Amino acid sequence: MHPILKNVLAVIAGLLVGGAVNMGIVMVSGEIIPPPQGVDPSDMESLKANMHLFGAKHFIFPFLAHALGTLVGALVASLIAAGHQMKLALLIGGFFLLGGISMVMQLPSPMWFNVLDLVVAYIPMGWLGWKLSGKNS
Repeated sequence: MHPILKNVLAVIAGLLVGGAVNMGIVMVSGEIIPPPQGVDPSDMESLKANMHLFGAKHFIFPFLAHALGTLVGALVASLIAAGHQMKLALLIGGFFLLGGISMVMQLPSPMWFNVLDLVVAYIPMGWLGWKLSGKNS
């Protein structure tokens, strides 16, 4: 397989697998730490209107979803890629960071969570995914 095609497929696979991990964690989060009474987590308007009811514990799983989705996506991309593994892993982190920025703009979360999420969950996890792959390029 041509290396460029393999790298493109690596990025697509990383985004799909990372997105699946993210969504899987988000889907189980409400079973482990239920949202505040009366909040529908599948409705953006309900989340916006009731964000003041959320405590720090309610942000654990969103952070884990973002960080682990990015980490796994970057790892997958690094393992599949024909070359430029670190660049592709960081590209995965960048794509997920764009999603995180979009959510920060749409949903009024506490500033401490926004900073933690945007600074730790994306680019550092992309880099860590590359490191865990054991690939050196």
